[in-house]
Parts: sequence; structure tokens; C-alpha cells
Amino acid sequence: MTAVFSTLQVRNIILYQLGWCCMAGMLVCAVLALSTQTQVLGINAYLKPMKFFASTVILCWTMAWYLAELPQKGSVRVYSWMFVIVFVVELGIIIWQASRGKLSHFNISTPIDGLLFSLMGVAITVFTGWTAYIGFLFFRLDTTTSSPAYLWGIRLGILLFVVFAFEGFMMAGRLAHTVGAPDGGPGLPVLNWSTRFGDLRVAHFFGMHALQLIPLFSYYIARQPIHVIILSVFYFLLVTFLLMQALASKPLLSTLGN
Repeated sequence: MTAVFSTLQVRNIILYQLGWCCMAGMLVCAVLALSTQTQVLGINAYLKPMKFFASTVILCWTMAWYLAELPQKGSVRVYSWMFVIVFVVELGIIIWQASRGKLSHFNISTPIDGLLFSLMGVAITVFTGWTAYIGFLFFRLDTTTSSPAYLWGIRLGILLFVVFAFEGFMMAGRLAHTVGAPDGGPGLPVLNWSTRFGDLRVAHFFGMHALQLIPLFSYYIARQPIHVIILSVFYFLLVTFLLMQALASKPLLSTLGN
């Protein structure tokens, strides 16, 4: 594990250090969740920022690893600093709103809340669009240092990540993630996805984690690019099914339950 972190540091020092900052933020939120009683929608207010910090650790270390494959070092450095700025804004607003016992997302109840939510939307749109450009650079990349299957894994992982990241606009447009009822009902442990109604966060979550799952498959299992492409098509259809299920007001486990 030490060797992995040493390599990661060499591959992208900016995102490597951001990952550790987010790890510290996650631990602080965990302590606050255990030691405070502030709640938002019936759950401890600091659980949400804790999960966002954890997700950002995974995201920035994932991109730190992939970006080292690109020869455009100047573009990678600019993207990395943009990444830092966006997530300082995002995570700063999320934890500040949590400390006030208020929603960070879909909250336009006051002009300040609406402004903060809009600022988060602008920041994450810039990030996602810029990540799509990074994906474009990978599609143009012609290299023999990586296996063709692995390169296709990165390309398609980023592509699906971008597609399902933009699915977040469906939630923003509705000012809610639950379909069929207001946000805040019973949910799965930790994830808090609705157990009674559709929840748009399910497809958002699985779609964005294609960024890790497909390259891992391509590196350890796939032997040819076609294997990666087939898996990616199947994964896209599966996550799209989860999205359609949520839009039909059905919870994630409804199919298994029936």
C-alpha cells in the first residue's frame, strides 16, 4: 500500500494531496456525526458531508492515477487546480450548510441558500464539462505504454462518469432526489436511498462509479478492447434501467422484492 501511495504522489501531487485533505475532512465529519445532534431531514447533518468527502477522496485519487497517462502535462496541471477549486467550493458549502442544520442541495428557501446552491451547480458543471474534455484527450491518445484494453477502460469509464454526472441536473431541476414523495423518508443504511419510492441518486451513484469499475475490469480481467466495450454497454443499460425504475417511483430493491 505504501508503494501505491508513493506512486500516486509521483503521478499527480496536486490531487494526491487533495485526497489526504478530504480524508481528514471525512474523519472530522465522522467525529462530528458521533458527537453532535444537529439533524437534516431526520439524520445527522454531518453524515452527508462525510460521504461527500469520502467520494471525493476516491474521485481525486482515481483521476490522479489516470491523468499521468496523458502527455499534455500543462493541461493536466490546469485541470488538477480546477479540480481543487471546485471541490473546495462544493465541500465548503456542504459542510457549512450542515453546520447550520440546513440542506445544501435543492435548497432555495432563502436568497443565500439559493445562491449557494446555484454556485455549487456552476462549479460542478465546470468540473464535469472539463472532465469530458479530459475524456476526449484519452480518446485521442495513441500510446503503447498502456494496454489497448486498459486505455479503453479509462476512456469508457470517464464517458459513463460524465453521462451520469450530468444526470444530477434531473435532480436539480426537480429540487429533489426522491420520485413519488418528498425527500426525507425511510432509507437504506448509510446510503439513505429511499426504500419506498424512486431515488435518482441510485443511477447517479452507480453511473459515476463506472470511472473506477470499468478500468479495473479492463486492467485485471479484459484481454481485448471488445471485452471492455461489451461490459460498458451492459453497464450503461443496467444503470439506465435503474434510472427508469427510479423515475417510475420504484425503490432500488423493488425488483428483488417482487
